Amino acid sequence: MSDAHILEVRDLRKSFPVSTGAFTHSSGRGVAVDSVSFSLERGETLGIVGESGCGKTTLARMLLRLIEPDSGEMRFRGQDWLGAHGGELRALRRRIQMVFQDPIASLNARMRVGTIVGEPLAIHEPQLSRAERRARVAAMLEAVGLGGDALGRYPHEFSGGQRQRIGIARALILRPELVVADEPVSALDVSVGAQILELLDRLRRELSLTLILISHSLPVVAQLATRVAVMQAGRFVEFGPAEQVLQAPQNAYTQALIAAVPEIPA
Repeated sequence: MSDAHILEVRDLRKSFPVSTGAFTHSSGRGVAVDSVSFSLERGETLGIVGESGCGKTTLARMLLRLIEPDSGEMRFRGQDWLGAHGGELRALRRRIQMVFQDPIASLNARMRVGTIVGEPLAIHEPQLSRAERRARVAAMLEAVGLGGDALGRYPHEFSGGQRQRIGIARALILRPELVVADEPVSALDVSVGAQILELLDRLRRELSLTLILISHSLPVVAQLATRVAVMQAGRFVEFGPAEQVLQAPQNAYTQALIAAVPEIPA
């Protein structure tokens, strides 16, 4: 593994049982992710783009080990990510965090924002005093553009964009090295989504993060990505520098995605 690589993925595959008929007991397996391989360099933003159902979210959840692949290999900073268990798994997990698509569903409505954002600290850094944890949470909320008064409020008191900022604060509170953002702006208005993307890019630079940005929208990916992977039916059909993929696509599916993006009249 190169010193520049933070993550290496080789031949990752995941299938799920699929019923073949409403009135039969027979079933087959549908392949959601099919032999996906890539490497990720420290500090870059990889955009993974494709239509709904192409396997993007399944891939994201495997990268976080929220679900286990059928086969394949993942190495994080040279360590066997799939083979990690117990204390090793906990130590690695804090270095890889996720920003979820739905900022409402991903936040516990019964918990105050200070508790939500501070929960990872309570789990991974139990030696911190309550005052130290509160100070870390307040600083992170400030970093994502929310004031200290957010600590004692509940998620339903915030707008969709603000809730996504809370989700980002929770993902970053442990200062991870790799963040996977799965459709982080799809539930938001365009203008609010643009602000969230700008925030993610700023935090990537300030905190020396590596970012995987997953989206069905080429314009979203084009805003941040240094490299782009185009996914179709569980496979990467095109992969390369963002400028090359978006301006001179080689694959017919990528060309069709780009052609489908509406142009704004001059």
